[in-house]
Amino acid sequence: MRGNRARRVVAASAVAVAAVVGVGACSVDGTPVREGRDVGTDTGHVDTDKFENLLAECEILPSNQIAEAVGGAVADPSFFGANCRWTVLGTNTAEVMFNWFEWGSYNHEKDTAKRLGFTTENVEVRSQAAFTARDPKRPNVCGVTAKAPSGGVYTWWVEPSGTPAGDACDAPIKLMELILTGAF
Repeated sequence: MRGNRARRVVAASAVAVAAVVGVGACSVDGTPVREGRDVGTDTGHVDTDKFENLLAECEILPSNQIAEAVGGAVADPSFFGANCRWTVLGTNTAEVMFNWFEWGSYNHEKDTAKRLGFTTENVEVRSQAAFTARDPKRPNVCGVTAKAPSGGVYTWWVEPSGTPAGDACDAPIKLMELILTGAF
């Protein structure tokens, strides 16, 4: 029994030494840098004074225009953050969401929609290339994405609680038309 214990202690010691040597042998020279950045440009410091209008994109359209475009009477803001959300009240309640990915890519958004199982269709909104995204499991829901004139991509999503009057994409297309024409 004593011999087996000695072998286990020797084996455990060998594993520990191998682990220490292995960790020491795995080193990479250089400085880690995010893709597309230069060494020393990512300091980790964020100057929050540069974000004085952080939620201004949530005011891209007045609430009454959002309500009217969706066919409701009132658009009540429910969340302003990375995504702007409103609950539109009227004959049909609808949830509306807007986002502006300032460094987003039109093709990336379309590929993501397809990967998530949405069907996409190319459309034109105010002479601007756009696409609709529909979830086959929820046919009343539609999103419309277009390139933002100042960079990135805009997306509007509308999810009515009931069946929308007309095509499910009519409301998000109308919202996109309003911001692409500068109606705000």
